Amino acid sequence: MNDLYQRSIEIILENQSQSGGYIASPNFPTYHYCWFRDGSFIAYAMDLAGEHESANRFHLWVAERVNQRKDLVHTSIIKARSGQKLTEEEILHTRYRLDGTDGEPGNWPNFQLDGFGTWLWALNEHQKQNPATRLSQELLSAADLAADYLSELWILPCYDCWEEFPDNVHPHTLAAIYGGLKAHSELTSKSHQSVTDAIRDHLLDSAKPFGHFVKFSDSSAVDASLLALAVPYGVVAPDDPIMLKTAECIEATILHGGGLHRYAKDSYYGGGAWILLTAWLGWYYTELLETRPDMESSLKQRMEDCRGWIEAKAKDQNFLPEQVAENLNIPAEYSTWIERWGEIASPLLWSHAKYIILRLKIKAGFERDR
Repeated sequence: MNDLYQRSIEIILENQSQSGGYIASPNFPTYHYCWFRDGSFIAYAMDLAGEHESANRFHLWVAERVNQRKDLVHTSIIKARSGQKLTEEEILHTRYRLDGTDGEPGNWPNFQLDGFGTWLWALNEHQKQNPATRLSQELLSAADLAADYLSELWILPCYDCWEEFPDNVHPHTLAAIYGGLKAHSELTSKSHQSVTDAIRDHLLDSAKPFGHFVKFSDSSAVDASLLALAVPYGVVAPDDPIMLKTAECIEATILHGGGLHRYAKDSYYGGGAWILLTAWLGWYYTELLETRPDMESSLKQRMEDCRGWIEAKAKDQNFLPEQVAENLNIPAEYSTWIERWGEIASPLLWSHAKYIILRLKIKAGFERDR
């Protein structure tokens, strides 16, 4: 492991609050919050790196947020069942201050369901990494609430994982819910099969006209987050023909100069390549390698290319930014965002977490081959 790996662990630990939440980025005021989505992947990285206490503190932080809002969850479920529209006050928010309080009301797209599915998945992975330690009742109660919430609201349009396009039902969001409910079933033996079957059928049906998964149902365009349908949420296997075609489209249209972009028309800070997405692509390659030994040479080269590109983008103090201002989709938008929010977020803890995951997955894959 190189210095960036160790430094990534340090940066995450240094920026975990006493309460357990991980700040998204300490040097970027807009990201002075903890997102369930980011934090869950960070906690997973910490578990893989052997920092189980850090991961456990995060999960307890999440559980406290959810359990405190038990009445809200029950209200939202009742309203959703009756077909009523939920208000801003009747949803679980996607991000919180590190002290656990909500952010300022009305200033953020808070209706995002994928973070709760991701948390359930990460909590199950935490249990797998710590099999001798049983999850507390606090954690299990929060997991039950999150699973009930997702089981009822899964089909509702909401903001995607990039906090955009609220009028759509998004493949990544559905995949995160699928993976989260599957994880909850493993943790508790409670079945969610009717919902997970419906989600999988919906995703496969939306892919049929194109032969691959798509960002929107009326377009063949892809999004880097579609990688999650295979890794880690397991809607399909990494070598499923539909997933292979999806990965090919991602490589052909939004992988430029070694870095992976979110989607072709992304304009956020001009739409550069993201560290965490490039690591995610490399992670996908490591999982694909397990079932495609015929592609061994090519996949190993590609995962090493992802790793090398990320390491080359580390900034002063070995900080990994959110994205890199190269090969921009819409260069004119870069200065617009600089003026609005300042320089690109760096370090981004999610970037460091995905790098840790990639490094350890590559290492595990190479050790299996010996």
